[in-house]
Amino acid sequence: MNDRDVFEYALLRVVPRVERGECFNAGVVVYCRARSFVGARTHLDEGKLSVLDPAADVAGVRAALRAVEGVCLGGDAAGQAAPDDAGRRFRWLIAPRSTVVQPGPVHTGLTTDPEAEVERLLDLLVR
Repeated sequence: MNDRDVFEYALLRVVPRVERGECFNAGVVVYCRARSFVGARTHLDEGKLSVLDPAADVAGVRAALRAVEGVCLGGDAAGQAAPDDAGRRFRWLIAPRSTVVQPGPVHTGLTTDPEAEVERLLDLLVR
C-alpha cells in the first residue's frame, strides 16, 4: 500500500534590491491537497542579506517572512486569508510579486508527512 501523497512547494527568496535581481533562499512553503496542509518555515541569513544590501531593512524582511508563516497557520495569524482553505492560502502565497520577499517556481514531490517535508526542504535548500 502506498501512503505517499503529492505535495507542492515553493522557495521563498529574498531579493534585497529588486533592480539587481540578486537573491538567496530564506524559506519554503509546502502544500499537500490530500491532507489539507499548508506550512512554511523560514530562516533569514542576515550575513547574506547585508552582503547584497548593507542598507537592507532586516526587520522588514523578517516581518514579511513571519507573515508568510502566519498565513500558513490560518486563524488570526492569517489576516484576510483566515477564512480561506489551505489551497487558496498556498496559491495566494506563491503568486508572483515584485517585493523583497518573493516566491520561486512551484515544484512537486511525494511525501508521507508534509509537515516533516517542510523541515527537510528548509534544511536541504535554505540553511
